[in-house]
Amino acid sequence: MRLTDLRPLMARRRDGALGFECFRTDPAAAALGWPDDVLEQFLFDHGDNPAFVDDYNTIDLHTITWQLETIPAAHFTGMPTGASDEGCIESYAQNPVHWVTVRPPQIALHWEKHGTWLRPPLLIERRLLDPDGGGLQVLEGRTRVGVLRGRLREHLHVAPHHQAWVGRR
Repeated sequence: MRLTDLRPLMARRRDGALGFECFRTDPAAAALGWPDDVLEQFLFDHGDNPAFVDDYNTIDLHTITWQLETIPAAHFTGMPTGASDEGCIESYAQNPVHWVTVRPPQIALHWEKHGTWLRPPLLIERRLLDPDGGGLQVLEGRTRVGVLRGRLREHLHVAPHHQAWVGRR
């Protein structure tokens, strides 16, 4: 199953006829067996975004297994995102304080207190996109990763490790 195979489901979501609770129990979404947090961030929030579809439609969604992993902060410093959003992580990194202050207050508080994000971003093994690719790529959470990079550069409090959902074959 590819992202474009989910067009009927995404159309119902877009029309407001389908909240997340119904979305996650739809046979197409439920068949993936993904954690709810991944299903919501990946498919419910972005599954029909044209740029997202361009970047990730080649992946057979059934081949991805998701696991919550702990990743060293340093691994995020050069991690790319999809081609359609090239440069956006660095754009967020230019002003990390701004990007947390425009979010709900608990996000800024969490960064200050714990040096990390509230919600784990989604990373994907690059081999899913290119058999010769290596490492991980930011699938969703570009702002979060940009804030992390910016905070590192500005010597603000950053935890040494961060939780992230990682999709692997």
